[in-house]
Amino acid sequence: MTATSDNKGAPASASMAVAGAAAPETIQISDPHAAVADLQESEVTRVRTLRGAWRWALLVATAATIFLCINQQFSLRFFMDFTQLNTEYFYLLIALMLPFTFLIFPGSSRAPLDRIPWYDALLFVLTCGAAIWLMMNIRKAAALGWEFEGAPWNVIAAGLVMWFVLMEALRRTGGWSLLLSVLPFTLYPLFADAKWLGPFRGTQSTLEQTTAYHMLSGESLLGIPIQAFADTVIGFLVFGTALMMTGAGKFFINIAFALCGTFRGGAAKVCVFASGLLGTVGGSIVSNVLTAGTMTIPAMKKTGFTPSYSAAVEACASTGAVLAPPVLGATAFVMAQYLNTGYSDVALAATIPSVLYYFGLFAQVDAYAARHQLKGLPRRELPRFWDAFKEGWYYLFVIIVLVVMLLYFKRESHAPFYATALLVILHQWSVPAPWKRANTAVLLLSIALTVAMLWFDIGNPFLWGMCILALMNEFFPGKNWGGGRWLQFLELNGKTFVELIAILAGCGLLIGAFSLTGVISSLANDLLKIAGGDAFLLLIMCAITSLILGLGLTTTSCYIFLAILVAPALEKLGLNKMAVHMFIFYWGMLSSITPPVAIASFAAAGIAGAPAMKTGWESMWVGSIIYFIPFFFVLNPALLLQGENPYLEALGLTAIACFGIVFICGGIQGYQAYVGDLRRAGFMEWPLRVLLIVGGFTIATPGGGIMPISQLQIMALGLAILVPTVILALLLVRRNPITPTKISAH
Repeated sequence: MTATSDNKGAPASASMAVAGAAAPETIQISDPHAAVADLQESEVTRVRTLRGAWRWALLVATAATIFLCINQQFSLRFFMDFTQLNTEYFYLLIALMLPFTFLIFPGSSRAPLDRIPWYDALLFVLTCGAAIWLMMNIRKAAALGWEFEGAPWNVIAAGLVMWFVLMEALRRTGGWSLLLSVLPFTLYPLFADAKWLGPFRGTQSTLEQTTAYHMLSGESLLGIPIQAFADTVIGFLVFGTALMMTGAGKFFINIAFALCGTFRGGAAKVCVFASGLLGTVGGSIVSNVLTAGTMTIPAMKKTGFTPSYSAAVEACASTGAVLAPPVLGATAFVMAQYLNTGYSDVALAATIPSVLYYFGLFAQVDAYAARHQLKGLPRRELPRFWDAFKEGWYYLFVIIVLVVMLLYFKRESHAPFYATALLVILHQWSVPAPWKRANTAVLLLSIALTVAMLWFDIGNPFLWGMCILALMNEFFPGKNWGGGRWLQFLELNGKTFVELIAILAGCGLLIGAFSLTGVISSLANDLLKIAGGDAFLLLIMCAITSLILGLGLTTTSCYIFLAILVAPALEKLGLNKMAVHMFIFYWGMLSSITPPVAIASFAAAGIAGAPAMKTGWESMWVGSIIYFIPFFFVLNPALLLQGENPYLEALGLTAIACFGIVFICGGIQGYQAYVGDLRRAGFMEWPLRVLLIVGGFTIATPGGGIMPISQLQIMALGLAILVPTVILALLLVRRNPITPTKISAH
């Protein structure tokens, strides 16, 4: 395999080419992240590319947003005579980013993409004006309690304008389903005392009171979602864009091919490994599909996987983009804010479930490849590991630095900025020979200085790093970015900021509505009555509701909705708070691989040339282990590293779960490791497969807690199912040694 990088931003591509009569077929890899501008949350594809003055306005607003975030998080006090309130800072971010929603996202399918219609320009101006006016009055509002009563008419008028543009921004970024899910609840306080509402009945407010509370309190528009965006999301999005534009995609895929390409079903294992690596720092499911999939899907098809199965594997592997730490996407940051805990705690809690998920995918792919006798790629077509590692070792180093800062230094808001500065500095490593020694000296000095200042907590290592970066860009012309590349960096960040702030700000009103009416605690009691106090029944109700809502809502909005309505009831049953919220998070994002929506599956099907709905059903089959995992960690939160000294218990539970997952995947795919192809069992194939799934699930299920039986009893029950099943399968498979005809991949 040869790898080529297009640093000028050519679109990702993957092709199979024969280099000559005697040369092996090679896979040409362009950097899949060179110019990807996929959005992070709603994955909308019909967007405008701004030009001229509008583009420059977006670039300036994005630079100002990043500058304000750095100023706020590092307490640089560039405004020496003015201490900015958090609420003023939030409104300033809204004023900078939200108006561009109406320029980037067209209002309808008929709206022009090559120009800005007058009504979108008007909405831009109205949004700017309302946000700035509210920002100018928010300090006085806090002092005089205007969020409850007494707000002047001009503030109420600005609030009504902001309410309207927020709902329109939600429609444009999340679609009609998101708008129709959120809008009625934002209006809910106006009729909250109506008798027909039943358990949703609460304290009613006037239009003026509701508007003031939505726009001026810290519980609605300026609540948890926007706080998460302002405190941590901006930094991690900047880091993700820097990784994307420095070529991390090509590095991760080459590493995956070098490590896994020769194994049985190697191309699919490369897909799982590469998409998992990209997902750890990407945070977006569909953009992961569109980048890694252009490389991995053709390779899978080449080695015998059907188009629909290739697309399904990529969709499931890319789903890990919101499951695998250290960067889990916007929802995880909102979760941390909602739980009033550090983001590092959420990232740490997500570690073992993501390991179980990817282990399950590997087991599924291996069993499928064995059943269909699919081989790996020839070694001569693959990159050497050491060559691939030398080309991009610094990506792993930067991620390690990020993890250390998150888990050891506990600096969630600072970590991505340090990591970004270090990443771009290390990216200058490749320079002309005459400058090599000087550049190496500057590089080592910058690393030592940054680490020392961070360790002793003196000065500001981020600013020092940026100063060194500026010098290196000036004197050492290696892979450094020119002015155009920096502008592209700002533009990609700007588009992502705009789309996310529209969704997060709009969903914030959802929280405000329930907070104002005071209905949350009474609703939790009503749900407990409906479930009869049964934790399992309430969990199943929650799972079904999450899945249904996830079909029409983005992952973040679905999480916010259920964190308000369902989570309090589950917590009242004594379930671990982190486990409850992670359970909601998992089930809310499952719609990405679950028909009829299955947006990740459909995106992968487009690359593979496979039927979309067939790919969706295969994705459910391949990724089916993810439907079990949330129940595992709710039953025993040690799998989320919760509780006192949970690490030893977590290690044992993980090993047991992995053991059970091997049998679950064997049953699903029809090939059990160390037994063989279950088709040889004849008419007993499906009974054996069902028993393997049931036995594997029983073994993997944690005991104790809300379970009526202990871990040992569960394991004994699981083994009682599995042992005779495996023995019978071995006898039947060995009695029929004839291998079934290899199933065609086409």
